Amino acid sequence: MHQTDNYYQTGVALAEAKTVIIATHGRGGSPEDIASLAEMFADETTCIIAPRATNHTWYPYSFMAPRANNEPWLSSAVRAVQDIIAMVERHVNSSNIILLGFSQGACLTSEVAALNAKKYKRVIIFTGGVIGDKFEPNVYSGDFQGTPVYISNSDNDPHVPLTRTEETIALYKNLGATVTSHIFPNRPHTVTKEEIVEARAER
Repeated sequence: MHQTDNYYQTGVALAEAKTVIIATHGRGGSPEDIASLAEMFADETTCIIAPRATNHTWYPYSFMAPRANNEPWLSSAVRAVQDIIAMVERHVNSSNIILLGFSQGACLTSEVAALNAKKYKRVIIFTGGVIGDKFEPNVYSGDFQGTPVYISNSDNDPHVPLTRTEETIALYKNLGATVTSHIFPNRPHTVTKEEIVEARAER
């Protein structure tokens, strides 16, 4: 394993990796915790990199708050993930990168991926959606080129409204992703075994 102030890394060395998972933790979580989840999607050729939020929080308010309320932390969080993607792309093509996140990390993952959509190996959004009080599809651009995307949520999650997940599903389809989604009735704010199995399925 390898740790810096900015991220936690485990698995094979980045220079030797065939696949890289960039895993983004939720509010109150840690890069080590989300890396453990990412290991469910890794093999012996995978490097896992998990960015680290200051004080375990990417931005202070709900992802549904006005964007200005979450600044400058939101822009800093977006840049942090974008910088890691750029670092990884010096070693592997984006088509060999898996983006994964849960909760606040899933919202940040879905935001970063949609801002500059391109071919990824997979995008996995466990209970999340794009960020902002208003859904603004014109903010996002690019082409996912058929990237397999898994998006999940509960029908009554306390942090991520189902409507925003549904808007994100539609956005990702419009940007060329192949989306698989699952809305669970009365599911707690967690990642279930069923979601892991579904997100791992080859498409």
